[in-house]
Amino acid sequence: QEQLVESGGGLVQPGGSLRLSCKAPRMILSVFNANLMGWYRQAPGKERELVASITADRSADYIDSVKGRFTITRDNGKRMIYLQMTDLKPEDTAVYYCNALTTSKQPKHDWGRGTLVTIPS
Repeated sequence: QEQLVESGGGLVQPGGSLRLSCKAPRMILSVFNANLMGWYRQAPGKERELVASITADRSADYIDSVKGRFTITRDNGKRMIYLQMTDLKPEDTAVYYCNALTTSKQPKHDWGRGTLVTIPS
């Protein structure tokens, strides 16, 4: 069973919306509930970057380029996190990944397969 499973990507026209989902089926529930979680993305030819993070008490943080457009949420009972993306732009095109984070916002687990988001220019 995979550690992290992302889904929800697709091809969307500029200005459109998508909702990404991430499940962490192997994380112990109490560990998941207490853990900082995050969404990363990796665009073609670029480094993977942390886009959004959410604390156990649901305090969220975002990179500047997605503030006001993306919203990260979590459902602790289901071991799920979500990324609601609106007003999508071609520069949002990337493979999106989730992970549990250390307190210094470093990824904890092996990467899942990710989910591809494509916004044509």
